[in-house]
Amino acid sequence: MEFLFHLASLADVSDPKPPLRRDAERNRQLLLHAAYDLMATEGLDVAYEDIARAAGTGMGTMYRRFPQRQDLLDALFSQHIDTVIELAEQAARHDDAWAGITWFLERQLELEAQSRGLGELLRSRNQATESVRRAHDRMTPLVAGLIDRAVRAGQLPAGATPADFAAAHVMVGSVLDASRSSAPQLWRRALVVVLAGLRHADLSGDAPDETVIDLLYNDQKK
Repeated sequence: MEFLFHLASLADVSDPKPPLRRDAERNRQLLLHAAYDLMATEGLDVAYEDIARAAGTGMGTMYRRFPQRQDLLDALFSQHIDTVIELAEQAARHDDAWAGITWFLERQLELEAQSRGLGELLRSRNQATESVRRAHDRMTPLVAGLIDRAVRAGQLPAGATPADFAAAHVMVGSVLDASRSSAPQLWRRALVVVLAGLRHADLSGDAPDETVIDLLYNDQKK
């Protein structure tokens, strides 16, 4: 599944503000493309100065268009987050629960592999946005339903929870980040190892509280 970034996709982002003048909209698009390209390779901490320089605009233009970094992140990634939610919804409709779970995790990580910024956002290593929090709220019950079906089908051990899969996502994502430039496909092997371990794990101990998901996905820098 390719994760392509087009000018049209940026223009489609809903914005209740009045339409910008043509030159102002052109500058906005230049900033969005520069920000996406830089964040795809360097992550979410790219400085506004670097984005403005790459876009060929001034800092005044940067701050007029995106006063807060969250404004920029929402404009860049809202549609891509919606794509991840759609993947979870497709997985929930899969006849085989375990196949649905593995398909969803692999597709999500493929998207993250193509954009470091998106991966950091979905795993909230830096600035979580309201759209990301809503996405986790929507995806958690879908994944929980798949897990329940897989447990009842004997495909997962009793006691498996959405928190276990959140941990699996964060663990494999860490491998993805660490090997992004040197071994970009290593995360796929890590995913196989983690899922195999989870499928055959002894989970008879106390299950983690579901608030663990918030701890895993909302470790924002203070």
